[in-house]
Amino acid sequence: MSGCTVAAIDLGASSGRVLRGTLDGGRLAVEECSRFPNGVAFVRTAGQPDLVWDVLSLWRGIREGLAEASRRGPVEAIGIDTWGVDYGLLDADGRLIGNPAAYRSPRTADAVVRVHGLMPQSELYGFNGAQHQAFNTLFQLVADRSAAQAGLARSALLIPDLIAYWLTGRRVCEVTNASTTGLIDPATRDWSPELLDLLNGSFGVPVPDLLAELVEPGTVIGPMDLPDISVRTSENRSTPVVAVATHDTASAVVGVPAPGRSGRFGFVSSGTWSLVGVELDHPVKTDASAAANFTNELGADGTVRYLKNIMGMWMLQETLRQWREEDGTEISWPQACRMAASAPSMRTLIDVNDEIFVAPGPMTERIDLWALRHGEPLPQDRPQYLRALIESLAVAYRRALREARELSGASLETVNIVGGGGQNELLCRLTADATGLPVVAGPVEGTSMGNMVVALRAVGAIDGGLDEMRQVVADSTSTTRYEPGPDQESIWEAAEARVFSPAPAATAAT
Repeated sequence: MSGCTVAAIDLGASSGRVLRGTLDGGRLAVEECSRFPNGVAFVRTAGQPDLVWDVLSLWRGIREGLAEASRRGPVEAIGIDTWGVDYGLLDADGRLIGNPAAYRSPRTADAVVRVHGLMPQSELYGFNGAQHQAFNTLFQLVADRSAAQAGLARSALLIPDLIAYWLTGRRVCEVTNASTTGLIDPATRDWSPELLDLLNGSFGVPVPDLLAELVEPGTVIGPMDLPDISVRTSENRSTPVVAVATHDTASAVVGVPAPGRSGRFGFVSSGTWSLVGVELDHPVKTDASAAANFTNELGADGTVRYLKNIMGMWMLQETLRQWREEDGTEISWPQACRMAASAPSMRTLIDVNDEIFVAPGPMTERIDLWALRHGEPLPQDRPQYLRALIESLAVAYRRALREARELSGASLETVNIVGGGGQNELLCRLTADATGLPVVAGPVEGTSMGNMVVALRAVGAIDGGLDEMRQVVADSTSTTRYEPGPDQESIWEAAEARVFSPAPAATAAT
């Protein structure tokens, strides 16, 4: 089928977009229909500060974007991808109960202690193979059980499933995003009965009643059904909503332009977060994997995304925001990269995954604090702060990909960086040097293109599996290749040791 157009709703932590993708002659042309801001809002919950998503603002942006997509022509399918773990609670009438809590909300600390008091992380990992993070849905559900709204809840829908419900009136739970909850057994691609029993029996969370039916990527959920916005197919039918790989990283991995090389490329899905890992056909739930805190998230077509969550562009975004608020200085991404490139190499390195950097707030002060605690010299100017952040990301990528190879047995030929980080030339070059592997950067639209090719396959416009979908992406985009420099291994091995060795006494030089 040629001339087939689908729409992608692509929601990230800092912005949302609606895009059209038209497949013609084996090539996919992508155009943006709308872009709208996203972010967390500070509110009070039970008298305490909390962080929530303004999901109704997102919904408004989605509706306006779909209306614009429809004005430009027929749409054969709609796919949705978002971040993971967060959810909305619905009452008996299907009405949203309050704003969904954001994963950066501090409310789960006590829930983690309570859950681990009954089932330690090592035992949890044996069931879910999931990286321990305090914001995993499992802990959020326990934390929310004591809230007044929990007594009203009759359904819990992850963010992409909530949007699909509002579009179609049908409730499902797509499996790639469900695998971020900490409640899925990645070996069976189904809910873990042991973990459902833990939440239901020990904490009174009625998860069997709250959770919707699991569906695989490519499942048609139903036709869009809104009274005031009409999106139609070329046959003048209401456009179907497809459960694509709804976790944005799962869509990004589908969108890696590496046909025929599954299991032989490392991926970095680089946005607000960096998701770094390899694609496998089975989960890895060994003790060593648990100790390294790797996660087994599900991918399209029966695959497993074996990866580690790493702080990504978030710290850079927050740093640039801090400077803008301090003195009105607007620094673009290209400017930030040039500033970082002008600074001395390997002067200050930090662990970008330290919890000190998770919450919104002044990043430079936290960088200074981390450096003081770990014997690192403090950055002296803005270029040095930016260099420290970008270089430290490359160190984190190196470590994650090294561990992924050792723990899974994967043999990697390249590192593919998809998403916004692929536009950061310095980050790509440093990642090639750090890993000793060629870096292939692009496409920037890897997530939305991965979303689109699954939707296109669902309506019959693409035949085949991951290789065929990735071939479409490869034929539709250009990439940039960065080769590693000579004699880099000892330099980056020392850098990794600096960041991840135990902290010395605080005697940092300035």
